[in-house]
Amino acid sequence: MARTNPVQFIQQTRAEIGKVVWPSRREVVLTTVMVLIMAAVMALFFTLVDLIIRSGLEGVLNSF
Repeated sequence: MARTNPVQFIQQTRAEIGKVVWPSRREVVLTTVMVLIMAAVMALFFTLVDLIIRSGLEGVLNSF
């Protein structure tokens, strides 16, 4: 395993960071909005599934 000194490490790290393609502000906003929308949709879905399962279970338990 080759060892590099701290100066070489910092130089290599800066070179790699320079290669990164950062998303634009518009891309960040759009993906954030999409994540929030999907989280809301999934919360609604699981709430509805919970209500259906709860009402079905209550119906079964009340019949006994």
